[in-house]
Amino acid sequence: MGGGVSGLGAALVLARRGHQVTVVERDETPMPASADEAFDWDRRGAPQVRHSHAFLARLVGMLRRDYPDVYSELLREGATEMRFGDDMPPAITNFVPQPDDAELVMLACRRTTFEWVLRRAAIAEGAVSFRTGVGVEGLVADGALPTPRVIGVRLADGSEIAADFTVVAAGRRSAFSDWLVELGAASVPEDVDETGIVYLSRFYRLGEGQSPPPRSGPIGGDLGYLKYGVFVGDNRTFSVTLATPTADEELRKLVSEPARFDLCAQQLVATQPWLDGRAVAIADEVHIMAGLINRWRRHVVAGVPVATGVAAVGDAVICTNPLYGRGCSTAFWSAHLLADAIAAHADDPIGVQVAYDAALRDEILPWYKSSVDQDIEARRVAAALLAGEDPDGDPNDPRAFIRSVLRDGVLTAMRRDRVACVLSHVQPVVRARRGGERRRRVRSRVCRVARPRQSRAGTAARPSHPRRADRRARALVVR
Repeated sequence: MGGGVSGLGAALVLARRGHQVTVVERDETPMPASADEAFDWDRRGAPQVRHSHAFLARLVGMLRRDYPDVYSELLREGATEMRFGDDMPPAITNFVPQPDDAELVMLACRRTTFEWVLRRAAIAEGAVSFRTGVGVEGLVADGALPTPRVIGVRLADGSEIAADFTVVAAGRRSAFSDWLVELGAASVPEDVDETGIVYLSRFYRLGEGQSPPPRSGPIGGDLGYLKYGVFVGDNRTFSVTLATPTADEELRKLVSEPARFDLCAQQLVATQPWLDGRAVAIADEVHIMAGLINRWRRHVVAGVPVATGVAAVGDAVICTNPLYGRGCSTAFWSAHLLADAIAAHADDPIGVQVAYDAALRDEILPWYKSSVDQDIEARRVAAALLAGEDPDGDPNDPRAFIRSVLRDGVLTAMRRDRVACVLSHVQPVVRARRGGERRRRVRSRVCRVARPRQSRAGTAARPSHPRRADRRARALVVR
């Protein structure tokens, strides 16, 4: 159930492994004829499709390896590759490509275009059928077993669909846990952590004859009280996203107005070159998404599944702050981890659940924990700035030291050193983990390239407070 990235990913992989698949999608979504028509898709059940997305190296690698036909279609429909090494900072003049650089490719594409091509590929399989315009209201189970075994779903129109296995890809607002309890299953434990931000996005298209600005500089930034970034799309489109702290209602209301949103983005170092007159908005409104959380739902507890015959993928099982751009990658990835568990334990319903849970914990849970840790620190910094305090004012606070390492070490090294620049591609989830020796080498290069700020000639020991030093964007918006 669910026709987003995780649902379509599950449909594709299961169909290509010989299964017959039915996708149930609540939204009535007739197939568009073009990428621009797909942008106008009525996807009320998936409001995130109107926001900036990153299609990271892990996802791109899976597509290129396992779905070359789908990947070719994405490129044919206007998506473009962003390869590591194409836009190196000017200070890196001795760049020599390495063999594994080929893994470090991201895809520039709107979420709606990505889903449109995936759905088209699923339909073309012949083993995938769609039922749109009707939602799932509950699960159907074999009542003869102590642990519920799901054997299908109950639809909003009163009908039922029988299934050997049910995949819940209904997103972060899924009622899956409630449905399991209705069947007599134990409550599903979950970890929830607030992201602390509200997401605001707007989409644009480059004008005729206009070229995008060089991508050798930053693509985003974090002022503490405002995070921002620019995301390249397909067919000469791009989007700008601003993220405000949930507590800063004043700023959120202001930048939700299109004119003020543009004015704010025109003052920010990463987004200003894109909004210097070379592009026009392709939608009138600013799209807003609130209620953003990190959540991990555990459907296997102490080695025992809460139910069999059913599993959740994508945001229905694990969701993270969209600011880090991992959602589509982990959604598609989780669908394939589930398919692997089904293939390995076809005759063992409990084995499927246990193997899938173990794979999620090993491959994807570390990225969830990383998101939670990042958000805890980001909320601390934002709260201090909103209170007019310096988040790094205590020199004995280890968090201030880490922030200085990132600000004065990593960010500096990424502009000057090839190995340190690879750090920008760890975020794209190339592999589940990097080897310890490689991490030590990168840390060493960062330390050599980025000298302590206090030792740089002509540089003050401490910069002025970021809230005081960079109020221009906010001040102009508030006027």
